[in-house]
Amino acid sequence: MKISIENLGVLGQAEFELGPLTLICGDNNSGKTYATYALYGFLSNWSAYISLDIPDSTIDELVTNGVVRLDVDSYAKQLRDVLWQGSDRYMRMLPTSVFSSKSNRFERTIFRIHLDEHTLSSAILRDYRLGTGMQNNATLSLAKDEGDSTLVTTLLRSSVEELPVDMLKFVISYALKHLLLNDVFPRPFIASAERTGVAMFRSELVSSRNRQRQFDDKPYQQELFFGERLDYPLPVEVNIDFIRRIEKTTKEDSFLFRNHPEVLSEFSDIIGGEYDVTESDTISFLTADHRLPLTMDESSSAVRSLLIVGLYLRHIARPGDLLMIDEPELNLHPRNQRRLARLFARLVNLGIKVFVTTHSDYIVKELNILIMLSQDTPYLKRLAKKEGYRPDELLSPEQIHVYIAERTTNATKRVGERDHTLVRASVDSELGIAARSFDKTINEMNEIQEAILWGDDG
Repeated sequence: MKISIENLGVLGQAEFELGPLTLICGDNNSGKTYATYALYGFLSNWSAYISLDIPDSTIDELVTNGVVRLDVDSYAKQLRDVLWQGSDRYMRMLPTSVFSSKSNRFERTIFRIHLDEHTLSSAILRDYRLGTGMQNNATLSLAKDEGDSTLVTTLLRSSVEELPVDMLKFVISYALKHLLLNDVFPRPFIASAERTGVAMFRSELVSSRNRQRQFDDKPYQQELFFGERLDYPLPVEVNIDFIRRIEKTTKEDSFLFRNHPEVLSEFSDIIGGEYDVTESDTISFLTADHRLPLTMDESSSAVRSLLIVGLYLRHIARPGDLLMIDEPELNLHPRNQRRLARLFARLVNLGIKVFVTTHSDYIVKELNILIMLSQDTPYLKRLAKKEGYRPDELLSPEQIHVYIAERTTNATKRVGERDHTLVRASVDSELGIAARSFDKTINEMNEIQEAILWGDDG
């Protein structure tokens, strides 16, 4: 899946492709967060923007015969146009529903999702089943066998009077959209750069939000997209609501908890303890020796910055997810930044996609090590074992996509004006990641230090 962006904040033009691990580096105010928020906004509610037209003739056949057979492949061929139209709908919602800005803030913005031919036609390989109850006891059954291109839609009811045609269209469209695209668009979970404040001021934010809105049982995400203008950008709002609904969240166990507890143990070692949610909906942090439970106010900034990530790993994570973290290095010691990079690699190898924006040279350099150690040589295998690297922490160059946010001259602008863009960095099994935005700064520092040490002219 490839994303192209034009005129979004400071990003003049950018194009990037999601990989198992996607890394965006660069200077401050270079557009990394803009790209991240725009991508999250689309993935978190893509079904609301994408619409497949169900002809009246299809509904007529269903009502008359009780069954209709839809050619999935014919709908797959429409996806390019459907995605284009969906992107247009999304762009209209982008200012108020993602960035909490004025409605005319991104008038010139272009946001597009591009899928290759293989992805567009891969739905035929999937098995699909959906049964749904509707008003007046009407029920639809939708089924497609693996390898078959026909979605069989059956109406299960004895009477067809006053049938809700719009609802029939909605359900069939929903089934086709999710059959074609559910495995294409990963379920995103985001930890914004403001997550530390969300954790620390949880009580105040929850109280303020409850005074402003009356919540019901409908998904909060719907209110974010179709309700009033947001108080904060969407990822921050989502993080606030995630913490607000913490009691419900912690009732579930993730596949990591059930099948890979060693990953959670590694995360606990990074933060120096464990998070605990009591029956009274209070979040505390238990230090490694469990002698002293601390409130979030009393805990370190590193503990607060990783709270949302920790709860995701313990209670929500599932294979196929996209875990998005804006600046994961916040408040972390360099040693733990390195360990977090290794944790990301383990998640990738367990089937969770990871999307990271970072200023951390430690994270990039640690990922370099994981890439270089993946080479199949006796020496590197011995070195990895000696240094304590596990096989499930190693990454191939193909697993990681790296982009550098840079300023680049745009020929369509006046002389001297510049735009930011995302430039793909090379990733090599022998040399690792060519992150020149870090290398330039490090080289300058090394040159100054060498001049201090060896440049005395007497």
